[in-house]
Amino acid sequence: MSEQTLVDVTGRLRSPAAMPGHWAGCAPPNKGLRFPADPPTVEEIILVMRAAGPGPYADRIRALIAILWRAGLRISEALALTESDLDPKTGSVLVRSGKGGKRRVVGMDDWGWEHVAGWTERRVKLPIGPLFCILAGPTRGRGWSPTAARGELRRLAAQAGVRRRFAPHQLRHAHAIEMSGT
Repeated sequence: MSEQTLVDVTGRLRSPAAMPGHWAGCAPPNKGLRFPADPPTVEEIILVMRAAGPGPYADRIRALIAILWRAGLRISEALALTESDLDPKTGSVLVRSGKGGKRRVVGMDDWGWEHVAGWTERRVKLPIGPLFCILAGPTRGRGWSPTAARGELRRLAAQAGVRRRFAPHQLRHAHAIEMSGT
């Protein structure tokens, strides 16, 4: 390719790597490598929850962490929940469409329900919709995006001084380790 073909609409030079097909046929450098789950410790999770502070945004993120960690849900499953999917009396959470479209019921302990209850009390004042929703602006009451939730978890972990990766799926791994008893 010549340098003249690597110019965008504004006349600026573009990197060859930005052109479609540049990396075609090349394997990614980490292909085939497996990395350990490395979930956060209980102390780190509590630090992140405390770093959230007071207010509705904090209640929402604490409830999300509680659902992901204590019920072991995937981020897509947690963000698809509605208030009717929660049953604190029996301690169960209904996942209507899990991985592969499967429906299942999972349990959650009393500690997790305490944090979810703080959010559901505030959630009542918002428009009907998903359990975890946007709190302000023109899209108020609509579903919270997984990208925004991940970003908020990452920001809080950095603020709390947690130096390891703090992603929603890591909380699922922390749940699995607690269930295995190791």
